[in-house]
Amino acid sequence: MTRLPDPALVVLVGASGSGKSTWAAERYRSEEVVSSDALRGIVGSGPHDLDASDDAFDLLERVVDARLGRGLTTVVDTLGTDDVRRVRWREAAREAGLPAVAVVLDTPDAECRRRNAGRDRPVPAAVLTAQLRRHALLRASLAGEGWDLVHVVGGDSGLDEPAARSEPAAAPDDERRTSQGLRVVLQVSRFPWGEEPAAWLAGVARAADEAGFAGLALMDHLIQIPQVDRAWEPIPEPWVSLGLLAGLGTRLSLGTLVTPVTFRPAGITAKAAATLDVLSGGRAFVGIGAGWWEREHAAYGLAFPRAGERLDALEAAIETMRALWGPGTKAYDGDRVRLPETTSYPRPVGRIPVIVGGGGEKRTLRIAARLADGINVPSDLDTFDRKIEVLHAHCRDVGRDPAAVAVTVLDLPVVGRDRDDTWARVERLRGRTPAAAFARRTHAGTAAEQRDRYGALAARGVDTVFLGIGDLAGPEDVLALRPLLT
Repeated sequence: MTRLPDPALVVLVGASGSGKSTWAAERYRSEEVVSSDALRGIVGSGPHDLDASDDAFDLLERVVDARLGRGLTTVVDTLGTDDVRRVRWREAAREAGLPAVAVVLDTPDAECRRRNAGRDRPVPAAVLTAQLRRHALLRASLAGEGWDLVHVVGGDSGLDEPAARSEPAAAPDDERRTSQGLRVVLQVSRFPWGEEPAAWLAGVARAADEAGFAGLALMDHLIQIPQVDRAWEPIPEPWVSLGLLAGLGTRLSLGTLVTPVTFRPAGITAKAAATLDVLSGGRAFVGIGAGWWEREHAAYGLAFPRAGERLDALEAAIETMRALWGPGTKAYDGDRVRLPETTSYPRPVGRIPVIVGGGGEKRTLRIAARLADGINVPSDLDTFDRKIEVLHAHCRDVGRDPAAVAVTVLDLPVVGRDRDDTWARVERLRGRTPAAAFARRTHAGTAAEQRDRYGALAARGVDTVFLGIGDLAGPEDVLALRPLLT
């Protein structure tokens, strides 16, 4: 794979209809592209006014020199067949201390002719034939001209720059599923790591990998939430912690469930997730939500807007992340987000799944229906059925196939080795809640019994279960869940 340097001089080389302008527009801001056709339109009657060519090229040379002199990326969009001009541009880049790149659009002749024929003002057939012949000769000689890089697009080489793809490549296709068809991801929300935090966390992850979990998710909170543990118990920053886990070489997918949009600007989350995706070999995911706990925001000096504003921010965050993970560096002008450029490297290895957490039926589920790869809802079957009915109605309303939104659940059961161990755990965990009510609420039972319960979720179309256990003490508790994963 070839990644083009930036900033740089980029000279496009290709016949009419080869796709030079389209290639440039998908990867660079319009201000970075200097086009001879566009300049004909400025100094003449239009982009096809050949009488204005001399003036257009004089202006092009001045613009190229000015941009290179300021150290700015400059994409020269001409046929690229003028030997004298190519040498001059290359030397000007050297004087400016910028790398000089020739990008060759090696589009098949027949395709160039087909595109040309479909234009309002096609190049005469004889002229195009001469261009194609000249391009074939030039293609063989460019390597000896002294360019820092000759990058070929199309032909036998394919589109070999990561940014050239309309979507990132697929992530490694080795995801784990149970015989029921479910992905089960370990949700870690408490961290009794003692004196060796890194060793404890790594041990839990390795045990999850050994047991057969599909992934590992971390909660994203600033203070430990009361549903899990006491406020003074540790709750680590998740993206830093996931970076540690990415280096273990497991097969686990890694991500958050869920990151509140109120904690970080969406672009920073996009950068963290893309970095995690690269470090983990394409195994990152992002669980994201509007945020709900006002206390942690106040404690850390963060704004906690009203619910409607947080949901607006959730929509904008997903749009921002997708724009920054997409191809090229061009400007983005979307529904809620405008970015002057989308220069964000490293790019993700694969398409990073975005999972919306929350069950608000009017806004949250509609946002998931329109923008998300998945939705996370409670595992209680009555609640689940209602949420999915509403989700599918939103999908139909926005014109999206409901199957395009993966359904995930967060399940927080009490899991014991046998009946006695299960009830001993219920007694330790129930606090002031009556034992029978607590056992009912947490679906207390053995791993095999939990698996039987998961059959009902699989039958309802659930793709992924995020499984969290409230008494996780270490790797041995994770390995004890292995019967659930068969």
